[in-house]
Amino acid sequence: MSFPISKKALAAAALALTATVTAACSGSGGGTTGGGASAGGKVTIRWSTWGSAEDVALYKGFNDDFMKRHPNIVLKMETVPKYEDYHPKLLTQLTSKTAPDVFFVGDDNVGKFVAAGVLAPLNDKLAGPDSKSKPEDFSEGIYGGARKDGQIYGVPNDTNPEVLWYGKKALKEAGITEDPAELNAAGKWTMAKYLEMNAKLKAAGKAGSLFWNWYGSTYSMIGGFGGKVWDGGKFVATTDPKSRKALETLAKGYADKTFLSADVLPASNGANTQFLKGTAGFFAGGRWMIDVVKKGGDLPNYDIVPFPSETGQPIPGAVAASYLALNKDSKNAKEAFTFLTEFVSKEGQLLRLKGGGAVPSVKGAEQIVLEGNYPAHAQTLLDVRDTGFANYPEEVAVPGLTKDINDHLLKVWTGKVAFEAGMTELQAIVDGKIG
Repeated sequence: MSFPISKKALAAAALALTATVTAACSGSGGGTTGGGASAGGKVTIRWSTWGSAEDVALYKGFNDDFMKRHPNIVLKMETVPKYEDYHPKLLTQLTSKTAPDVFFVGDDNVGKFVAAGVLAPLNDKLAGPDSKSKPEDFSEGIYGGARKDGQIYGVPNDTNPEVLWYGKKALKEAGITEDPAELNAAGKWTMAKYLEMNAKLKAAGKAGSLFWNWYGSTYSMIGGFGGKVWDGGKFVATTDPKSRKALETLAKGYADKTFLSADVLPASNGANTQFLKGTAGFFAGGRWMIDVVKKGGDLPNYDIVPFPSETGQPIPGAVAASYLALNKDSKNAKEAFTFLTEFVSKEGQLLRLKGGGAVPSVKGAEQIVLEGNYPAHAQTLLDVRDTGFANYPEEVAVPGLTKDINDHLLKVWTGKVAFEAGMTELQAIVDGKIG
């Protein structure tokens, strides 16, 4: 599954499900929290998600397999077509005690669900004898806002690490002879080298890099400059000198078209088109980009590299994630947890992520990414997952804060707000939300 798009809202732009899928995934009972007992003493477990038609097909395969192995449990999958509509509906259901037993939560929303006290704590269950997914099976950084005060409230169901895809032909046409992935392997992939390549691409009449306007690319750039976003519970991206330099570099790059914001490009010449045409050298994205470059036909032309650092040594990168959580009020918590733990387990992810564009969140399912040996440095996706971070807990704990930050930064990137004023206003927005 997974957002993926570098920007989750894009990833979650799901298609409506067909009646066939809905019928296949539904069971009897289930009007109230916890579903209820079906005919023959079976228990109905309702679970909800967003997702594309392809995602849903993979989920259906998991559902069918699960119900064969657990004949006493009927799974009823409920979906919302659009990501931006999903969480408001879920909150309404939780308030009215009509929510599903198990549900997806996005990394930019999980904090407010944790704060609302509607999610069941999972530490004991995950560590218990019935668990197929232990807490240590997942990298520390990708729990993000799903963990608070040491307690886990949501398990990462899959991920999409943010990396830089690049077109070798576009770089060559700009006079760039060094390969980013080779520089990275040699410990020489620095922010200075990356910006130098972007400048050469711009001089050759191309765009340097394409970014979606979301925390993944923005915070990765800040990290590449050695800056911080949050420090001691305070938002410091506008005041930390290195962070501010990163944001200023982005603003100047957008102004002179060295960088392009995929969010505002015309549909007739969007980010995918420009990257495949070779009119842009780099494109920040996740494993979902494989489907994009396949449309270009020349697969060997494309490869990936992590975001650069000040020194050339690896730094933590941003990882898009979503979580599977258990309704605190589920009346069938045992069966609901059985579904949850198997869904996120190694076996579950091997089953439902095969052929998709996501990176498994669980350790031990790496073959999904490495099979096929594409891209050449596919291991980079796993390296970023294992050392990276989901959106900061401090940020996702405040409802709507990530969206407000992104929306305001887009005004800066598009020149609607001058940089200095934009930074002052951004700090005021964050302080106001927190306060």
